[in-house]
Amino acid sequence: MSTTAHHAARTPGRGSDIARQVAVISAVVFMIIAAMVGTGLLGGTNVRDVQGGALDADSTVLAPGSQAFSIWSVIYLFMIGYAIWQALPSQRARDRQRMAGWWIALTAVLNGGWLLAAQFTTLIVTVIAIVALLAALAWTFRLLVRSRPQSIGDRLLMDATVGLHLGWVSLATVANITAWLSRTVPESWGAQADIWGVVVLVLVAAVGVGIAAFSRGRPSPIIALSWGLAWVAIARSSDQPQSTPVAVAAVVVIVVVVAAAIVSAWRANGREHRGILHRSRTRTA
Repeated sequence: MSTTAHHAARTPGRGSDIARQVAVISAVVFMIIAAMVGTGLLGGTNVRDVQGGALDADSTVLAPGSQAFSIWSVIYLFMIGYAIWQALPSQRARDRQRMAGWWIALTAVLNGGWLLAAQFTTLIVTVIAIVALLAALAWTFRLLVRSRPQSIGDRLLMDATVGLHLGWVSLATVANITAWLSRTVPESWGAQADIWGVVVLVLVAAVGVGIAAFSRGRPSPIIALSWGLAWVAIARSSDQPQSTPVAVAAVVVIVVVVAAAIVSAWRANGREHRGILHRSRTRTA
């Protein structure tokens, strides 16, 4: 077998690469259309008003303030930027695009699917949809962390895009599940809302520390998670339902996850620096 034929046998065909690029664009377009429906621009009901207001900013003690949801505009801009960038001929056959492109497309589809589920189905379906979205984002982020970025485009339009999406959806999943539980558990449980809210935030802290450690301190998921937590703290200290314990816990969690990211990044940089010195000494020995 010739070298050219052997390379072709190992490399996916050009058609599959173009299919992936088209799939990413289509998925992001679907997500944007679903977002327009979810905000009422295309005749739908604003997400804050669907499901009897269960997903609004004042529905539970773990719901972030309404201003927190402006992060979606940032995530959508990053996703649009990625869709355009990955469609360039120079990105078509790159291994990193082949590895993560289909998964990023799936996250866009699941994102739009959650919005449509909120509009037209039930709360439990929204829980299933957002858990599926979280799982897809976690897997995509895992793939990207294990593949070193090779350009600014990689860092901004792949790693940061998925990281921001993952960080925000991590908190949004908690809020969504809490909203569903608030409509299904006995009303007497409401008396312990503060306690359960703090317990759940401890779990959020564990998730944030885990993300920071695994990603070696990549900032994008921590920024998005901290943004949401900050608005949980603001909403619970200034809006109904008020909860000082939850507000304080949210601030503490921000400090913990940011500190974990800083320490993880410092350790990773230290290991990389020591590795460079070791290789340099090996070459000169």
